[in-house]
Amino acid sequence: MNLIAPLITPDTTLLDISFTSKKKIFEHAADLFARTRGLKASDIFTSLFERERLGSTALGHGIAIPHGRIKGLKEACGAFYRLKDPLEFDAPDNQPVTLCFILLVPQDANERHLQILGELAQLFGDEAMRTKMRAADSPSGLIALLHSWSS
Repeated sequence: MNLIAPLITPDTTLLDISFTSKKKIFEHAADLFARTRGLKASDIFTSLFERERLGSTALGHGIAIPHGRIKGLKEACGAFYRLKDPLEFDAPDNQPVTLCFILLVPQDANERHLQILGELAQLFGDEAMRTKMRAADSPSGLIALLHSWSS
């Protein structure tokens, strides 16, 4: 079992939706986590936005992993977005983003945070997995794909 698959649910796996900016996807994620986790949307948005201001969380190959630390969060959680229309994310290879994994971790989760980010980088570094994620036909199919992956 990897550290990534347990972080998402069918409610937090969104396929083929569109946003006009990073700000819009962060707002959507903040509302999503507020609804599914009982967190304050404003805290989530601020954490994601402030982290992104430090430098782009895009990795290249159409991938971004925005992440933030949230006070009061008990355990890490995530949301997977497959974008219908590629979104400019200031990626190092100048490619727009189509796959975005938003990760939230507790305020003091240093080691766990780094382990999850490391696994996400490995997962998204796998070209065959990127292709399969782009082709998944449902949230449950994408979740099953993530469950089958091992680092």
